[in-house]
Amino acid sequence: MQTVITKSAARPTTLGPSSASSAPKKRRKKGPIFLVILGLVVVFLLIFGTKALQIVAMISAGKAMVEPPTTVTSAKVKKADWAPTLTAVGSINPVQGATISAELPGMVSEIGFESGRPVKKGDLLVKLDSSAEQAQLRSAQADFDLMKAEFDRARDLSKRGVISKAEFDAAASKFAQAKAAVENMQSIIDKREIRAPFDGIAGIREVNPGQMVPAGQKLVTLQALDKVFVDFSLPQQAIGKVKVDLSVKVTTDAIEGREFSGTLSAINSAIDPATRAVSLQATIDNADHVLRAGMFARVEVVLPETKPTLYIPTTAVAYAPFGNSAYLIESKKDEKTGKTSLVARQQFIRTGETRGDFVAVTNGLKESDEVVSTGVFKMRNNMHVVVDNTLAPKAQINPTPPNT
Repeated sequence: MQTVITKSAARPTTLGPSSASSAPKKRRKKGPIFLVILGLVVVFLLIFGTKALQIVAMISAGKAMVEPPTTVTSAKVKKADWAPTLTAVGSINPVQGATISAELPGMVSEIGFESGRPVKKGDLLVKLDSSAEQAQLRSAQADFDLMKAEFDRARDLSKRGVISKAEFDAAASKFAQAKAAVENMQSIIDKREIRAPFDGIAGIREVNPGQMVPAGQKLVTLQALDKVFVDFSLPQQAIGKVKVDLSVKVTTDAIEGREFSGTLSAINSAIDPATRAVSLQATIDNADHVLRAGMFARVEVVLPETKPTLYIPTTAVAYAPFGNSAYLIESKKDEKTGKTSLVARQQFIRTGETRGDFVAVTNGLKESDEVVSTGVFKMRNNMHVVVDNTLAPKAQINPTPPNT
């Protein structure tokens, strides 16, 4: 028993030093890892600090940097007496126009016009075959000659009292019937020669020689274009403002950049119960025949009274759904440097009618205000600007582009 105890007691003395020597070795392994982590943290802090200093420096430089001014063109707000107008859309129609048709059936034997060319009143347009009618005319003419000779003899005999009054009347009746037969056949022959009823421009022909046409067949259109009508309508509220002989201005997309002048020639006596609008008609001179029937037209009826109106170029208006605006050019003093510079301040406005390159301003501006006239889409409020009008486009009330 003692021997066993001695061995067991000696066992801890041999194990103690080995365990004691192994514990410090584990602590020495943690030291290099800690130093590596510490070094990484220091490097991260150095990088972060450097970047932070760079960012702070960039922010400071950005605050100190002054944006260069934008070069713009400018225009003054002007005031003039504008005559108010009533605007509408309408259609152009010829003063004289007709669709030439065949009154009688027949075969086309001759065409006497060229499509799209002017024709004079009485010129032959289309001739239908009339050989059968010509033969009937000769027969009727022979009967007429015979009846005329019998009528002359009967009249002579009647004067001498050889024949009775009844016999003379019978001869006169036969003579009149023969004359009417000749005139009837001549009328039919004349109707087979379709002629221009007035001076005008022929359209595109609808038939060809040798073609059989029925009665009522369309042959060609004919229109006189020296003057044209513009038919349009206005709301019934405008009927008290318009009267015959007022000036009318007409434009059309078919002829860009050109304005046609005319006069109001007719006002309908009744109001359309469906639209509550009154129909009007203007007459426009069209000596060069550029206006054609069926064209869409924009119409402005110029009223006699005038009113003072402020206006600016249409290019100076920034159109937006929430409201139109313009950029006023104003002098502004810098509080830090004390220097005075030009800035563009956004000003909301109300616009009215347009005249050529200008638009009326009903609210938001006053006369002699200076506004940015081009490039408003790139502007923002309080932007520094420099005015240079050397290449500024010239706005006009009645623009005439060089390519028209």
